[in-house]
Amino acid sequence: MAVDLHLHSNVSDGTDPPAVLMELAARAGVTVAALADHDTLDGLEEAAGAAERLGIRLIPAVELSVDHEGSKMHMLVYFTEPGPGPLQDRLAALLQGREERNTLMVDKLNALGFEITIEEVERQANGPSVGRPHIADALIERGYFSHRNEAFADLLRDGGAAYLPRTRLTAEEAITLARSANQVPVVAHAKTIPVPDGGYRALFEDLATIGLGGIEAYHSMHEPELRDHLAELAHSLGLAATGGSDFHGIGKRDYKIATGTGDLRIPDWVVDDLDAQRS
Repeated sequence: MAVDLHLHSNVSDGTDPPAVLMELAARAGVTVAALADHDTLDGLEEAAGAAERLGIRLIPAVELSVDHEGSKMHMLVYFTEPGPGPLQDRLAALLQGREERNTLMVDKLNALGFEITIEEVERQANGPSVGRPHIADALIERGYFSHRNEAFADLLRDGGAAYLPRTRLTAEEAITLARSANQVPVVAHAKTIPVPDGGYRALFEDLATIGLGGIEAYHSMHEPELRDHLAELAHSLGLAATGGSDFHGIGKRDYKIATGTGDLRIPDWVVDDLDAQRS
């Protein structure tokens, strides 16, 4: 049995349609998977149909970019089904914020001499969640860059020449909305959070008092020692330790489903940890 609780489809910034993603997961031996596209649930129905056919338990999820006391972090919210709900209703506003930001970033790129249009950017996406990766793809299509990483390094990274911030929920808002509907909020890839060395405990203690449900300990970018440390920290705080590859597809980050860069091993018990947070 293999587990992967962090997958992306082409409905947001991945390369594979949701059904194909489930087929790839099945080939990798995955029996429990979570589709966690950015700010959208639009791929879940297709993924659920394929998962049922393939014998995979699909946990519906979404990935949000949130702010907490001036720092940006990502939050995975599990058991978020399509349809009305406190968090689901806010996703529409988040997508509107993305659209406005995309247009302004294209304007900045044009002023810098990069001739792309918002229509070209939107053609790179297969769903409503359009963002910086799709702007990068439009730049690549025009021949300005050969890889997303290059476009981000020069222009689109936080603080880059074409970067603009976008509308985000606070971590507290995301956690409160999730918990009000029996969903489980989990901080994603903790290594990307700008905290001082050893500062994870203070951060997660703070979020746990609000209702945080877990920490994504087992992630492709976490070295084994950090994975173990975060899992121990999660359990000491009464939180779930979860894990996922953050697979986006071929040609994106060099992560493989269930195994990340090759050494990722996500314990089966992370699913039990996650389920327990709903009770």
